[in-house]
Amino acid sequence: MIKVGIIGGAGYTAGELIRILLNHPQAELTFVQSSSNSDNLLSDVHTDLLGDTDIRFTAKADFSIIDVAFLCMGHGKSNEFIQKNTIPENVKIIDLSHDFRLKREGNSFVYGLPELNCELIKKSNRIANPGCFATGIQLAVLPLASAGLIKDELHIHAITGSTGAGQEPSKTSHFSWRNNNVSVYKAFEHQHLGEIGQSFKQLQPDFTYDINFIPIRGNHTRGIFASVYTKFDGSLEEAIKLYQDYYASHPFVNVSLKNPDLKQVINTNKAIVYLEKHGNKLMILSVTDNLLKGASGQAVQNMNLIFGLEETTGLNLKAVAF
Repeated sequence: MIKVGIIGGAGYTAGELIRILLNHPQAELTFVQSSSNSDNLLSDVHTDLLGDTDIRFTAKADFSIIDVAFLCMGHGKSNEFIQKNTIPENVKIIDLSHDFRLKREGNSFVYGLPELNCELIKKSNRIANPGCFATGIQLAVLPLASAGLIKDELHIHAITGSTGAGQEPSKTSHFSWRNNNVSVYKAFEHQHLGEIGQSFKQLQPDFTYDINFIPIRGNHTRGIFASVYTKFDGSLEEAIKLYQDYYASHPFVNVSLKNPDLKQVINTNKAIVYLEKHGNKLMILSVTDNLLKGASGQAVQNMNLIFGLEETTGLNLKAVAF
């Protein structure tokens, strides 16, 4: 059994991670650290776990008893935590924050998008889990970049649920503001643009085109629906084959021939991509659950790869389709 510890256990991503790991056939959840909830039952904070576990939060992490640590802290906190704590080299780290996603000198973390870096992930001890928007958008475009077929700027609109803003209440995540409401934020300057461009350039070194990204706050709880369009000289049939071939070995990405909806992926680690051709433009739709394929599910997918398990282990989850 893989012995697991979670650092920062009170938020949405930690809650989903706990739920998955408690039902994972090859993992044992050893501790969940939370300074603000020490000695409280996990189910006192994550009430959906009532009856599933008697584990209590702990104030301190014991790295001597685990094989892998998931860091579920706010952006900037993971780097600070690693600097202040000695983590043994044999303990794998999967960080769910933004801190280590961008390549820079001294950063040994591998970018943990399995559909991009599967073989690197298998050999790594340090994984930077991708952002939620970044995951959905990259899955929409990776096959084009892999074939060197991004020939013009990309236009992206993507709407996300309120859980993408985290558990801490704010003006724009408050129910009375969010419900029956839609708004744009961080247009053209979202923090995930860096990792998206980095991945496209990894596959297509001559990629220099603008990524025009308009993020939208939706009035739903969870899920990301992204639409992307760009110039494409080939036929729709050629595009579909390109996508099918690229994702043939990636079990969580499904190339659909029918226009998808968000409920098909909610509560799962699946991604659905769908293509249409309009004149000289290719439109790609991508739907994912921001808390699972966009965060905790993908983190467990990375754990599975690191420890030599099938990617799907513990992640065959039923969608909330109705």
